[in-house]
Amino acid sequence: MQRYRHYGTSSSTVPVEELHATEEEVSAKEQEEEPLVKEEPDDIQTTGGMDVEEAPSTQEAHLLSESKPPPSESKNGKKTHGGDAGGGAKYSVFTWFVVLALLGVWSSVAVVYFDVVDYNSVIGKLKAYDTDGDGDFDVEDAKVLLAKKKKAKLLNKLDKTIKAEVDAAEKLRKKGKVEAALKAFETLVQQHPQSPRARYGKAQAEDDLAEKKRSNDMLLKAINSYREAAELPDANADLIRAALKRRAERQQFLGRMRGAVATLERLVQMFPEDIGLKNDLGVSYLLLGDNKGAKKVYKEVLAAAPDDGFAKVHYGFILKSENKIAESIPYLKEGLESGEPGTDDGRFYFHLGDALQRVGDKSAYHWYQLGHERGHFASVWQRSLYNVDGLKAQPWWTPSETGYTDLVKALERNWKTIRDEALAMMDSNTGMFVPEEENLREKGEWGQYTLWQQGRKAVDACQTAPKTCSLLEKFPEATGCKRGQIKFSVMQPGTHVWPHTGPTNCRLRMHLGLVVPKHGCRIRCTDQTREWEEGKVLIFDDSFEHEVWQEADAYRLIFIVDVWHPQLTAQQRQTLSAI
Repeated sequence: MQRYRHYGTSSSTVPVEELHATEEEVSAKEQEEEPLVKEEPDDIQTTGGMDVEEAPSTQEAHLLSESKPPPSESKNGKKTHGGDAGGGAKYSVFTWFVVLALLGVWSSVAVVYFDVVDYNSVIGKLKAYDTDGDGDFDVEDAKVLLAKKKKAKLLNKLDKTIKAEVDAAEKLRKKGKVEAALKAFETLVQQHPQSPRARYGKAQAEDDLAEKKRSNDMLLKAINSYREAAELPDANADLIRAALKRRAERQQFLGRMRGAVATLERLVQMFPEDIGLKNDLGVSYLLLGDNKGAKKVYKEVLAAAPDDGFAKVHYGFILKSENKIAESIPYLKEGLESGEPGTDDGRFYFHLGDALQRVGDKSAYHWYQLGHERGHFASVWQRSLYNVDGLKAQPWWTPSETGYTDLVKALERNWKTIRDEALAMMDSNTGMFVPEEENLREKGEWGQYTLWQQGRKAVDACQTAPKTCSLLEKFPEATGCKRGQIKFSVMQPGTHVWPHTGPTNCRLRMHLGLVVPKHGCRIRCTDQTREWEEGKVLIFDDSFEHEVWQEADAYRLIFIVDVWHPQLTAQQRQTLSAI
């Protein structure tokens, strides 16, 4: 089943837990999950961009204290749906000018020089545009003004009596003095334990401090403080919404998906008319791998808002994962055409193009081209989404170009030994070969037997092929490739593999022919088609579109060895996340 992994910062959800449950009550399975790496807004990755013969990896995650992003790595995509202003909304020239003036009154020569806005009068009116209760007008307030949102009301009656103290503490936080801000909010909470605004400010300060110190423990405190703020008597709706949305985001950041689901389920129950919250809930189910739960949510959204583009692309994504190819196309297409925030995502261009290819519609390459123009794909042919910028990109490679000539020579010199171990395994128990499960076949039978996965040796599997594994252990460029695999692949006659691309440009793929019928077996990568030879290695970059045909009268057996892209540095090989 296709999973919706690494979606960025949109809130998420999972089977419902009690909102009052502490973080310590998260299931044992979830506690074992590593936290997600915090990423910049362009951090979208695909599930659907999975490689031929490749199952999705486990959740890519690192402790917050260790969350240094891989050098130069970029995940092609755009910011996810989360309620931010933008995404094609249009405003009058006057509105834009006023906002720019408000943001720039202290430095904009044009505003003063042309007497468009009276400097002193604007300064005196800034508080009228304060939307977050911090006593001044800043970028966050401008976003709210441009989005024409109703002013958030974070203060209840009690909070209004301590507004000056709250404003002072908030100013410290916004100026980056997070330790001082936290101390000020903690003092306010001690003095006014029933103040939702004070406790919400404390949660924000803890959140900021966790970011600064890269501390999971501090972030857990913030997560609990957000909950406490929302549960205080007389907390108003805007504060509850803000606190719990942020709580869900931070739970998601830590990989605590079930806790995030519980939080968002609660929000949806409290604000059933909020389509944005329901969309966030659907994303959270996808992040958990619960496509069924997400599908139910998006059905409800589309019943209430049939033109919601965000719901359409996600519903189409789910239909595609269910192999409802033709049915998925209009949802993906209309969702992308809507231009709504959260729809301009490489996965959706990827899956729409793939669906169109499978029904024989050549407009697939139009959508791939748009995806390339939007920055999601390196080119129309090279459509991987876990990428490192600047790596040499070509579909076919020679051994000398890779620099891995010793590995190639070792494989070709020992190909009969490798073949014999594979044949013995097939003869003794063909069930050891696992059928391809990623819906990449149009028809036929195709099995694989994995010796290394994500840079980890499959010890039990290697016991059945000890000579092969012993040989490979001399080559860390292969055994240490966390974004690849080492495996046998057997394909029966009558098999066709759809055109597809692998997930990353960080590896190259070697195919060693073991048993190859003389006619009928071929592989296309971009517009070049080649055939395997027994005892010979083919090398290609599987981040480029490739397709396979097996039209012979006997099975084809090859040995697949993934290696790091030769231009990756030692540090990159060490720090890049596994796939």
